[in-house]
Amino acid sequence: MSIKNILNKDNFSKDDIVNLLKLNENDSNELYDFAYQTKKKYVGNFTYLRALIEYSNICSKNCLYCGIRYGNKNVTRYTMSDEEILESVSYAMDNQYSSIVIQGGEIESKKHTEHINDLIKKIMDLSEGKIGITLSLGEQSYDTYRLWRQSGAKRYLLRIESSNEELFYKIHNKNENHNFQKRVECLKMLKDSDYQVGTGIMIGLPEQTLDHLADDVFFMIDLDIDMIGMGPYIEHIDTPLFEKREMLLPLNERFNLSLKLISIMRIFMKDINIAASTAMQTIDSEGKEKALKAGANILMPNITPLQYKENYKLYENKPKFDELSNEFMENIKKWVSNAGDIIKFDKHGDSIHYKNKQFKVK
Repeated sequence: MSIKNILNKDNFSKDDIVNLLKLNENDSNELYDFAYQTKKKYVGNFTYLRALIEYSNICSKNCLYCGIRYGNKNVTRYTMSDEEILESVSYAMDNQYSSIVIQGGEIESKKHTEHINDLIKKIMDLSEGKIGITLSLGEQSYDTYRLWRQSGAKRYLLRIESSNEELFYKIHNKNENHNFQKRVECLKMLKDSDYQVGTGIMIGLPEQTLDHLADDVFFMIDLDIDMIGMGPYIEHIDTPLFEKREMLLPLNERFNLSLKLISIMRIFMKDINIAASTAMQTIDSEGKEKALKAGANILMPNITPLQYKENYKLYENKPKFDELSNEFMENIKKWVSNAGDIIKFDKHGDSIHYKNKQFKVK
C-alpha cells in the first residue's frame, strides 16, 4: 500500500504504523508534511515554550539506562534551594515564558511531598497565579498527585519509556521499586486527578522492535493522553545498559524513527501537545527544527542554573548551550521560523485535547 493510501485512511492498523516506520527518507518527507498540515489545522502553526528547571538529581530509582540512577556513584548530587528555583521562575516570567517544568529524580516521602507542595504555592504567589506549572517528578500516591494539583500544578509528565512489559524490565530492575503495573496505574491516577497528562517512550532501545513501537502508539492512544515527551535513546557510559551499545541502531536511525513517531502521533492524536526533545538536538544540530516540521509544537529551553546542569545528565553528549543567553533565544526564534511556526510568548499553550475532553464532560 502506498503512503498516500495509508495516510488517507480513517484508522491505521498496526501493520500501517510499522510500514510508516520503515519509510525511506524521500517517503518520510511526505509523512512529515502530512503531519505538519495536521498540526496546522488542529492546533495551529504555533510553538509554545516551557522553561525547564531540573531542580534535583537525587533519585530513588536505579533504572538501567539513566545517568542519575541512584547506583551511579560518579554523579555529584544536588538540590536547588527554593530561592534559586524562584529566581529561575522570575527569569522565566521576565523572558515571556508563561509555563515552567519542574523536573527531578523520583522520590516518594512525606517530606518531599510537602516540600514540592510548598514550592508550588510559592511559585503561584510569585507569579500571581499566572504561570503554568508542569511537574515531572515520577511515581507518587494518588493523594500526593491530588494535593499538588489543588495547589496549582496543571500538567504532569510521567514517561512509560516502553509500554511492552517484557522490554520495560530489560531497562529497569524487576523489583518493588521498578514496577510496570504501578507506573501504568500512576498514569491513570494522574488522569483522575485532573492533570493534563503526558507520557512518552525511548526510541531505539536495545532489543526494541518496530512492533514494540507500534504498540507504544496504541498504548498512548488508548490512555487518551494530552501531551507527549519522547525521543531517541542515547546511552550513558555509567549505566548497565551501556554494555548493550553494540546492539543499538546508528544514532541517525534512532533520530529518524523519532521524527516518524512524532508525525504518527500528530496524525493519530491531532490536538495533543508534542515536545521536541533535547535528545533530538543531541543527535542533529537541526533536531528541534525538524521535530517542529514533523508535528511537534512544544520547546522546553533549559533554564537550570549552569552550576547544576552538568550534573543532570540522563545520557551522554547533551548539547552544551547556554540556554540563558540572548544568543540561545535567537536560535529558538530561528528554529521556529524555519519550521514555519510562530512562537506564542506569554501563552500557556494548554493541550487542546484536554480542553476538548473537558468541554465534552460539561
